[in-house]
Amino acid sequence: MSDARVHLTALQTALAQVLFGQEQVIRELLATAVAGGHALLEGLPGLGKTLLARAFAEASGLSYRRIQFTPDLLPADVTGTEILEDGQFVFRQGPLFAQVVLADEINRATPKTQSALLEAMQERGVTVGGTRYALPEPFLVLATQNPLELEGTYPLPEAQLDRFMSKITVQAPPRATWIRILSEEPVAPQPVEGLDLLKARAESQQVVVSQPALEAIANTAQLASEEKHLRMGLSPRGAKAWLHLAKALAYLAGRAHLEWDDLRNAARPALSHRLLLTEEAQFEGLRVEQIIQDLLRRTMPK
Repeated sequence: MSDARVHLTALQTALAQVLFGQEQVIRELLATAVAGGHALLEGLPGLGKTLLARAFAEASGLSYRRIQFTPDLLPADVTGTEILEDGQFVFRQGPLFAQVVLADEINRATPKTQSALLEAMQERGVTVGGTRYALPEPFLVLATQNPLELEGTYPLPEAQLDRFMSKITVQAPPRATWIRILSEEPVAPQPVEGLDLLKARAESQQVVVSQPALEAIANTAQLASEEKHLRMGLSPRGAKAWLHLAKALAYLAGRAHLEWDDLRNAARPALSHRLLLTEEAQFEGLRVEQIIQDLLRRTMPK
């Protein structure tokens, strides 16, 4: 076991002492970080999404900033702006200049402000006044989102959704975990000494992927483009995100080769926000998770 993976195991254990009963959520978040992507955390208020983001930054020893998204938030409030100082314009960095950025309740801001994250998430930098400013590495955006049925929410446009490698659904814990939540206080995480996400990212890319696995991803993408219940299928960027997330899950599990279960486990967080249902499918009560499971049954061995 490499040092990088040992430290990630310690990080996973530390986060489990903060957010009780959410081992799958923690695993998907770590896989997203290892794969070099950004994560969209969706769930009802009060389930620990903000707590998890802050604990991840603290335990990983990375710089952290939180942005509370509201309808009156402006793009410059996120990226930063130029101010006049001693007769010349000087760039003052916004809260986006941190290694872990929590975009809290991102779908309560207007689309104009939401789009301010686009260049930063894709290009790892922002442009202000014609000058490009690089963001620190590693750079990870963790955005929390309330379900769209709640009042005062703005759906993220497709281009913004596609910038997130994964959508991680945080659900209410089981009854046994409720008792633990009510009777125990979470342990404040201590920084995991020696954690190197960039090294772990490089090592995860060495996970071997078989030709049948690559063909299964391609076949799934083809079938998704033909699926009548979807108005938007899987893009090449989405397929690559699925593959990278699956390799990161295999790496976290200590495997040098990708297994079918890695692809299956990565499918829901990687695809559920990319495969968009038609209005007719929504009216019929179909869920995108059902479509994903059907596609996997048709393209992967049992």
